[in-house]
Amino acid sequence: MGHDEPGILLDSALSESTERLRWKTRFFLALVIVSQPLGNLSLTLGMKHRALDSPLDYLGAIFSPHVALGIVLLIVWLLSRMALLSWADLSYVLPITSVGYIITTIIARLVLNEQISVTRWSGTLLIVTGTALVGMTNANTRVGDES
Repeated sequence: MGHDEPGILLDSALSESTERLRWKTRFFLALVIVSQPLGNLSLTLGMKHRALDSPLDYLGAIFSPHVALGIVLLIVWLLSRMALLSWADLSYVLPITSVGYIITTIIARLVLNEQISVTRWSGTLLIVTGTALVGMTNANTRVGDES
């Protein structure tokens, strides 16, 4: 029995580590998926009907509440995505986070009252579907292997 205990402890530690990584990945995926559409919405709300005739107008826009919130949310999106990509494969992250395109389109329709044509919906769904298909393929990580 003495020989089995280290193996059991190691399996338990690996299982706990795997579970922590799974929850961390889910958290950062949710953060990436939500922060980009909300950041873009906030930027849009802040920039609609704003004249940008000089560099000072851009500075004024940056410090308006909606634009500033949008910038913060997009920084959160970028940092979360960077963190996520530090341990998760791009071929895993990209298909899952492409759901953000659908969320963005829904927000545009419901919040901004944009008219979304069948062509735009089709294009959005095609992007998500294409990204998901690419994500289901094996990642090619060997240099020089182009098959």
